[in-house]
Amino acid sequence: MLITGDSLKLIEDTKTGLQQVFKMKDLGELKYFLGIEFARSSQGILMHQRKYTLELISEIGLGAAKPAITPLDFNMNLTTKEYDEHTNKGKEVISEDEELADQNPYQKLIGKLLYLTMTRPDISFGVQTLSQFLQKPKKSHMEAELRIVRYLKQQPGQGTLLSSKSSN
Repeated sequence: MLITGDSLKLIEDTKTGLQQVFKMKDLGELKYFLGIEFARSSQGILMHQRKYTLELISEIGLGAAKPAITPLDFNMNLTTKEYDEHTNKGKEVISEDEELADQNPYQKLIGKLLYLTMTRPDISFGVQTLSQFLQKPKKSHMEAELRIVRYLKQQPGQGTLLSSKSSN
């Protein structure tokens, strides 16, 4: 259980009340919760998933790959196979952008990237766009997905800062 609040007295009273009813142990200040790491500073609390990101990069096999500067390529045209067939009706088109034979790796990686968007809003647009192709992903979709992972290589410890400064 995670207890947070503005008043230390109220937090202590809540913990005391819960300890009287339930057997529980106070683990102290929050450092790690559900795969998210928390780092406190005078500026606020930084939430990041550095360990998860590094494990993901290693698992995908992109440890030695060159990092990407942006999550998605501007010029990449992400379309469905049906759209491609419809726009090329009557034309003989030889496309190298075929559907993936096995969709599972694509779908699993999208799930992992969706989990990362909690602390990495910079990849949210790309992951959301690619999640639209879960049913019939193509090779270009997988390449775009791997580009997002290469983008994460740049700063695996980047996260979201919960500022302690009041913005009145």
